[in-house]
Amino acid sequence: MRSYDLTPLYRNSVGFDRVFDLLDQVGKVEAGGYPPYNIERLSENDYRITLAVAGFGDDELEIIAQENLLVVTGKRPEGDDGRAFLHQGIAGRSFERRFQLAEHVTVSGASLVNGLLNVELKREVPEAKKPRRIAINGENGRIEVVKDKSAA
Repeated sequence: MRSYDLTPLYRNSVGFDRVFDLLDQVGKVEAGGYPPYNIERLSENDYRITLAVAGFGDDELEIIAQENLLVVTGKRPEGDDGRAFLHQGIAGRSFERRFQLAEHVTVSGASLVNGLLNVELKREVPEAKKPRRIAINGENGRIEVVKDKSAA
């Protein structure tokens, strides 16, 4: 595995610590692959994370969204339920899966259908953060802001 030294970037920038930390974590393998999941881009601003959570009910799953982080947790009750398996191929263990979210990405909904947990995400950039085209008005020095959808 390659290791990159991000020190020069830290010396020449301010406020990008979080981005550099994410770049540093890209090469690291996440512990365990349970439950398996997909991340889909549905449109320019819409995404979906689908987790395979066979055997979990909606009362055993918890989704927590906080600033730039989505945490999906599945908790199974501890203890023996009296069943004797000859073969147990369906994993039913508790889990916690974390996803880093970009700025302005929020959870818009979640559903559990046929053992798949779908978490819908939407990027909503505030109007103040969207690009604006500034009109230049000759010699009088007035600045007029013209909102232009093509600049977004």
